[in-house]
Amino acid sequence: MNEQEILNYQRIAAAIEFIKTNFKAQPSLEQIAAAVHLSPFHFQRLFAEWAGTSPKKFLQYISIEHAKYLLGTKQQTLFNTALEMGFSSTSVLHNLFVKIESMTPAEYKNGGKNLIINYSFESSPFGVLIIASTPKGICYIAFMENEELSVNLLQSQFPAASIVFNKVNFHKQVKHFFELNSGNHGPIKLHLKGTDFQLKVWEALLKIPLGELSTYGQLAKQIDNPNASRAVGTAIGNNPIAFIIPCHRVIQASGLIGGYMWGSTRKTAIIGWESAINENEKK
Repeated sequence: MNEQEILNYQRIAAAIEFIKTNFKAQPSLEQIAAAVHLSPFHFQRLFAEWAGTSPKKFLQYISIEHAKYLLGTKQQTLFNTALEMGFSSTSVLHNLFVKIESMTPAEYKNGGKNLIINYSFESSPFGVLIIASTPKGICYIAFMENEELSVNLLQSQFPAASIVFNKVNFHKQVKHFFELNSGNHGPIKLHLKGTDFQLKVWEALLKIPLGELSTYGQLAKQIDNPNASRAVGTAIGNNPIAFIIPCHRVIQASGLIGGYMWGSTRKTAIIGWESAINENEKK
């Protein structure tokens, strides 16, 4: 794991939390930098290296008004046009290069009996990840704060499986996935344990392009079950693949960021980071 990357994200996360808490006061660059114990010059440079944009521009990307704009003007035709995007930019659809295979009913019911699951830890722009995979593909990704706790949580997902520390090629692909979603990692295979409804919701999440947002209600309509917003929310909350299955792109209809399994600050950071990438692509 790259310790400098971890430290940089911790500083960025602290800055984002400060911005969220003091948003109404519109804090200056100097005030934000002081909150994370950096000089304005160093903070500006660090933030630009991490997000690809300035703190001021980033603040616009995570504002309610920007979210409402994305939801109100773009989501009307999002799912009709997204599949036509192809590979014209780094903002390609996830589902063009992420392939889902569900576990067999037996694997689902018996908690992964006879499965050997390899796991390892990898750094990302948003903190350290635990990544786990079967021979068929990645089965679990989560942002972690404590290694022992993360391994225990993984084991609880597959109580009958053999859990082994081993970094395999599937895990290396995830590291490349964060390199502006270039697609250079090749197709990413996921081997997931879930109900038919959960799999349908997770597949719908993959159709939300990078830099765009959706709501629980819009996602329910996308899977032809418009009255299932609450069930959709539950399925999103059970998403076992952090970031790659982009549950962070679903927010409240009001434009508020809302909750996230791995913390609202991290969700805010990811949304702003992806918006910056998308904006840079347009330029």
